[in-house]
Amino acid sequence: MRLPWIYIALFPALVLLQVILLNNIYLGGYMNPQLYVLFILALPVNIPGWFLLLLSFFLGLFMDAFSDSLAIHAAASVLMAFCRPAALRVILGATLPEEEIKPGFSKLGGARLVVYSLSLIVIHHSALFFLEIFHFAEAWQTVQRILFSSLLSLVFVLIGFAFLDRSLSS
Repeated sequence: MRLPWIYIALFPALVLLQVILLNNIYLGGYMNPQLYVLFILALPVNIPGWFLLLLSFFLGLFMDAFSDSLAIHAAASVLMAFCRPAALRVILGATLPEEEIKPGFSKLGGARLVVYSLSLIVIHHSALFFLEIFHFAEAWQTVQRILFSSLLSLVFVLIGFAFLDRSLSS
């Protein structure tokens, strides 16, 4: 599987942006945007499953290396990638199309892109934050953090999709 140049450039760009800037943002003590998930969300629909899981694992592993976390980003990213085909089937119909579709505003439309992105972001953030806290004593605070961070991440991801749509169309 060959990835276009935009994805090859997107991987390190999102990791660096996340590590240098976004990991230092905590709004209200609950909201921390995780923009690096855009890489998983934006990959072509018909990417082989093994390749999607492998890319997601390495993305999470890079985030763990820079965040000094114990593979929680890798686990959350792989879970998100594992759930992605099912989310795409729900959004696009019973079977995934054979032609190469790159998720974005131009292919999915606004509402379907929001549902697709938000559902996978919530799955990712749920795994990430519950693995990070690793107990249910603070479950309500963790749920708040999942919800607020998911919404903030969604805003950043939609801005990223707008940028990618513009880059892929030119």
